[in-house]
Parts: sequence; structure tokens; C-alpha cells
Amino acid sequence: MCDNPGGFWVRLGAAILDGILLFIVSALLNFALFQQFVSEPNNITHAIDLLYYLLLPVFWYGYTVGKRALGIRIARVDGRKVGIGTMLMRNFVAGIAYLLTLGIGVIVSAFMVGLREDKRSIHDFIAGTYVTYDKPE
Repeated sequence: MCDNPGGFWVRLGAAILDGILLFIVSALLNFALFQQFVSEPNNITHAIDLLYYLLLPVFWYGYTVGKRALGIRIARVDGRKVGIGTMLMRNFVAGIAYLLTLGIGVIVSAFMVGLREDKRSIHDFIAGTYVTYDKPE
């Protein structure tokens, strides 16, 4: 449980890499469909983000491209495989919690990842997950 946890900086780096990748994919898709680069998020951008953060970790053992590049992944505390329900809890339910706290929950989560020994944030507690350097079994 919570062995070899990934800390704040590596998680931030992975999030930045994921954001860059999603920006490029969304821009290219918008250009292909509308012959222009759309600077504001639209339904296509939201759909790509949804599929990426919800499904990719389920099918790729807890990895996103950014997490894989930096050698970390999402794992369940109970050792089971990350599933759709886990990712829904991690992304949507936690997102609602962060929204209801007007962003204060995001700040608290950042401190939790930076200061806690197990490096778990609010969305990790909600979903029963943690981020680890350990490879999937």
C-alpha cells in the first residue's frame, strides 16, 4: 500500500506533459475540422480530455503519457487494477469537491502531495488511489 509514492514535482511535470500533448492534439484536430486553431476550449477539446483522463489509465495500467514518460502511474491502494469507477471518482467526484471549495481543495491537495509521507491528495483519498513509481504487476 502506497509504496514508492510519486511526489509533487514529478506529478506536476507529468501534468504539464499531458497538458502539452492534449493541447497539440486538440489544436490539430480543430485545425483539421475547422481550418483554424481554436484558442478556447470547445466540445472537441472537452471530449479529448475526458477520454484521455478517464480511459487511458484504465487501459494502460494507470499511466497517462506524461506519467509514463516520468515513470509514475496511478495505482489503487487495495492493489486491484484501476477501473472506470476509480477514474470517475478520481476525476469527476474530486473535481466537484474542488469546485465546491472554490479551488481551496486544489491548494490543500498540493500541500498534501508535497508534505504527506504517502503523497496522497484529496482526489487520491476519494478514489482510493495513490501515484507510485512501481511498475504494474
